[in-house]
Amino acid sequence: MLKTVLITGGNRGIGLETSRYFLARDYHVVVLARDFSGFELTAQQNITECVFDLTHIEKIPQLIADTGPIDVLINNAGVMYSLPHDAYPREDMETLMRLNIEAPVVLMREVGKQMVARGGGRIVNNASVAGQIGHPDIWYGISKAGLINATKSFARILGPNGVLVNAVAPSPVETDMLKVIPLHRRETFKESVINKRFATVAEVAEAIGWLGTTSPAYINGICIDINNGAFPR
Repeated sequence: MLKTVLITGGNRGIGLETSRYFLARDYHVVVLARDFSGFELTAQQNITECVFDLTHIEKIPQLIADTGPIDVLINNAGVMYSLPHDAYPREDMETLMRLNIEAPVVLMREVGKQMVARGGGRIVNNASVAGQIGHPDIWYGISKAGLINATKSFARILGPNGVLVNAVAPSPVETDMLKVIPLHRRETFKESVINKRFATVAEVAEAIGWLGTTSPAYINGICIDINNGAFPR
């Protein structure tokens, strides 16, 4: 019987590459997204498309109940607006916080219940270097810092029952989200990294996939930096 992985935002960018990673390893991949237009894996064997808006937090428990047993949860979906801190519409702030931190927390809570009941599972959160440094998009940085903290908290809560909860914190990656960052910031960042380039979706997906499949059980509650020396610690 195939193991099942639920990947939020698994229809494009890092999420799409992560979907490919798990498909190549014979997982049943449930991709959750608001829109599947242009989805490259449509109709592929072992892919299930789940149309869902994660800002509807109150509907998540029923979503998980309807999805059935989940062996791996990948909290990948997120949004960044890159707006000035003193001109940030409240609606945008609330949408970002719902999608970037509230939804992943509720998903971990709900999926964690069934993982505990079955004796184990893996959860991987796609955070960001923005959660580790001062970031121009104030609310984005706050949400990702919260996700890193939630990763550690849920590892302590669920870990004694065999559930591994980890995160990755990429610096800018070659995705559509990169276009939101002003050009001068992009160029400045590239100068700060060892290889003078952005991360690729494959590099981040490999790290997420490893944590979701074969990483050692003693790796729990950690956040893997993926920033090529831009923020060494």
